[in-house]
Amino acid sequence: MNKKTSNAILLLSCPDRKGIVAEVSHFIFANNGNIIHSDQHTDTEAGVHFMRVEWDLTDFDFPPSRIARAFAPLAEKFRMDWELYFSDTTLRTAIFVSKLDHCLYDLLWRIRAGELPTEVVAIVSNHPDLKPIADFFQIPFHVFEVTESTKREAEQKQLDLLNSLQVDLVVLARYMQILSPSFIASFQNRVINIHHSFLPAFSGSKPYQQAFQRGVKLIGATSHYATDELDQGPIIEQDVERVTHRDNIQSFIEKGKNLEKKVLGRAVKLHLQHKVLVYNNKTMILD
Repeated sequence: MNKKTSNAILLLSCPDRKGIVAEVSHFIFANNGNIIHSDQHTDTEAGVHFMRVEWDLTDFDFPPSRIARAFAPLAEKFRMDWELYFSDTTLRTAIFVSKLDHCLYDLLWRIRAGELPTEVVAIVSNHPDLKPIADFFQIPFHVFEVTESTKREAEQKQLDLLNSLQVDLVVLARYMQILSPSFIASFQNRVINIHHSFLPAFSGSKPYQQAFQRGVKLIGATSHYATDELDQGPIIEQDVERVTHRDNIQSFIEKGKNLEKKVLGRAVKLHLQHKVLVYNNKTMILD
């Protein structure tokens, strides 16, 4: 059996100027690396350059533990904001749920099928309803009752759990609670949410019913990083599907759930593959 090689993945943004791509590529070449993927984009209005580059570490001159230090002078030269990842490092994920199960089921099946390279170390909920799913997939299930009076205490217990499990990513798979700014700050750009795309027109507990009554022609779903501003975080993935007068409320809901599953799965995959770069409350999806 061939041993799987590790790749380094560099994500960066910096003020745009000549030579960025050339010098990053030269750093990899000069240290005996082989570039596998490279993608870049320049926002000409903002004057900012974005780049994702992935290279094979088989013959690279530096071990993974020393690459960041070796690259630091180049990053300083171009005033880069940058992150370095490795393809053989599996991120640890916690999934937050309430009572709806469609997104949870879909994520867990995709992970079991090898489509999403992550380890789910906990399923966290404010209700006990979905524990049988966690038991089936043999994943620890944690219930924290959340009320107006217990919300702060429950959230601190959740954070303590996530920190003890060394969680890298939190996925809100239809978790029907608003996270506090302190929680979001602890996992900045590491909390992925999913919701229907009827906002802000149709908010509240029954958006599909409202949309059906108004005769909308498109339904959709949006997945984004959670921020302090509710449902206004950097968008990672979206999709839509056309509906007509022949649809009933049940088909509206079914199509909406299918979109939510697909969009959340794609957003999580992009994050796990380190293809998302956040800038000014929007994302660059770099391949």
